Amino acid sequence: MEPIVQISLDLTTIKEALAMAEIAVEAGVDWIEAGTPLLLGEGLHAVAAIRQAFPDHPIVADLKTMDGGYLEAEMMAKAGATHVVVMGVAHPATIRAVVKAARDYGIQVMGDIMASPDPVACATMLEENGVDFIIVHTGFDERGEDKERTPYDHLAAVVEAVKVPVQAVGGLTIDQAADMPKNGAPLVVIGAPLVIDKQEFKPSQDREQLKGILQQFVSRVKANRMEG
Repeated sequence: MEPIVQISLDLTTIKEALAMAEIAVEAGVDWIEAGTPLLLGEGLHAVAAIRQAFPDHPIVADLKTMDGGYLEAEMMAKAGATHVVVMGVAHPATIRAVVKAARDYGIQVMGDIMASPDPVACATMLEENGVDFIIVHTGFDERGEDKERTPYDHLAAVVEAVKVPVQAVGGLTIDQAADMPKNGAPLVVIGAPLVIDKQEFKPSQDREQLKGILQQFVSRVKANRMEG
């Protein structure tokens, strides 16, 4: 799989999200993610607004589904999402329900292994139940309590264990994220709002600077390939 760059819109309003997405798309970002905070703040209306503004871009709805899998995936697909996220710690029946909805509506499923006691077993179970991508995710709160935790803790083992593409998320630096394709995780995420060296970049204040940062990041990711 060729490297892909995904912008994670972890904002809380449609207005903010669209402003960030516009800059990201101009900078060459491939996929747009309606982050969990955005879905909590605006619901499926956020997905619909992103789809209207960017009719040709893949849209990831980071639902973190734990139950009611078919309905949640169906709603987001109808709103314009091309990818939905289900948690690996959900019941396997929920994972299968999300996958069924995805097949029915022509979208894809990303399985997030965050909080799994056995990340490799979780990843292989997700793959066996039909997910299209695996997310190796170290959670925000987990990192808050243990700053040593990163996706690197499990990344190599998961990449070795599954055949579907892998994404690594959670506490990575810009440099680490850009290098992810060389580590077997070609679907690379950069978060928004974007903070680099403790400086926060916002579309309303730093549009051209933010666009330049994202362009450089996209170029670095695209130049990388999985080693071996």
